Amino acid sequence: MSASQTVLAEPRQVPMTELELQPVSRDADASMAATVPPADAIARESATPTWKLIVAGFSFFCAGVNDGTLGPLIPYILSTFHIGTGEIAIIYGTTFCGWLLAAVTNPILTAHLTLGQLLGIGAALQLLSQCLRPWGPFPLFCITFFLQALGMAYQDSHSNTFVSGLKNVPHRWLGFIHACYALGTFVGPLIATGIANTQSSGPIEAWRLVYFILIGIGVANLAGVAVAFRDTFWGRVKDKQSQPGSRRNRLAWQEMGALLKLKVIWLISLFYFFELGWCTTAGGWVVEFLTTVRGGDLSKVGYVPAGFSGGLFLGRLLLAEPTFRFGEQRMLLVYSALTAALQLAFWLQPNIIASATALSLMGFLFGPFFATGMSVASKILPKESQAASLGFIFVLAQAGGAIFPSITGLIATSAGVAVLQPIVLALIVAGAVFWWMVPKVSDRSD
Repeated sequence: MSASQTVLAEPRQVPMTELELQPVSRDADASMAATVPPADAIARESATPTWKLIVAGFSFFCAGVNDGTLGPLIPYILSTFHIGTGEIAIIYGTTFCGWLLAAVTNPILTAHLTLGQLLGIGAALQLLSQCLRPWGPFPLFCITFFLQALGMAYQDSHSNTFVSGLKNVPHRWLGFIHACYALGTFVGPLIATGIANTQSSGPIEAWRLVYFILIGIGVANLAGVAVAFRDTFWGRVKDKQSQPGSRRNRLAWQEMGALLKLKVIWLISLFYFFELGWCTTAGGWVVEFLTTVRGGDLSKVGYVPAGFSGGLFLGRLLLAEPTFRFGEQRMLLVYSALTAALQLAFWLQPNIIASATALSLMGFLFGPFFATGMSVASKILPKESQAASLGFIFVLAQAGGAIFPSITGLIATSAGVAVLQPIVLALIVAGAVFWWMVPKVSDRSD
């Protein structure tokens, strides 16, 4: 952040309804109640809704386990389906399509469904995807990642918005739920590598047995949502009967259109787009890189992503508070510079142990990025539109986490998986540039 930057990119925080081309002030009041049920749910909460926070954290844990298992399983997937790295890109491509569809449909669903219902649909879609993975050919396997991404987008984006709107130290609770995701990405490689290395005596390959563990986790996730968010799980959106469905849809799209005119939402979204892009790309392809380029033993290097995720988990726990106290925007720039230096060390020296250590430290420094970015966004963006805006940012971030691993796989088809290193470095730098462009803000009390 340069010292000459003003506090906000916009001259003032303008309610979404004032940005419309025609006056809709009376209708806008009603639309806010209909299109932002998460904010309405937050307003009714006590200072610390413990059970809901635990369930929100567990939903991120589920997402982390899902993401953490893919990287170590890629060599087994290549062998079982007799495919190349280009076909692995299809998995990431279908994941991107799931996040893209969520970005398009999220405003409409938010206008019609309560917070509990949105979370429940997301949890159910994720459970369905895990149930399909132990069986079927490669096309079905790819489709399950579309369903998983769609469900994750609905559940985790609204869980994130719910937690960011709490009045009691939300930056700490954001750190908690994102630490749960990191814990999941730490546990995922341990489960995947441990099970995939065993000999299967049944008709199902050993690596597919991993997904029976994920099915159990998915059942617990759905049950947790139904119990903790039961106050909105069976309810109805406020003023639902007073407005036709087509009118609520139109108002939802009008609000989103006005929101997308804000420069700051694109800056923060692109920051996340690139940052999550390098994180997912590095975690997803590092095992293939270490076995193919560095000659590592698959049964051993399969645990390397767990080191990255362990660093991520510790970073989200230990760096959240100092990042908040010493300046969120300043500290993320410092972390970005250190992460880029570690990526260069990973790239330029051939030792596998040193590479694994550098990757773990990169995960540690990346730890507070997601929660800190959401904290800063909640201070910049208009309060009345935060449910929609934070949901959009979250979905675009996850889209980056899907598209860049896919691009890496396509390039690796012709150039080899060694392209991982320059791609990751470029994404780290791009994310830092967009974060530097985000307007500097002070804490907001309301």
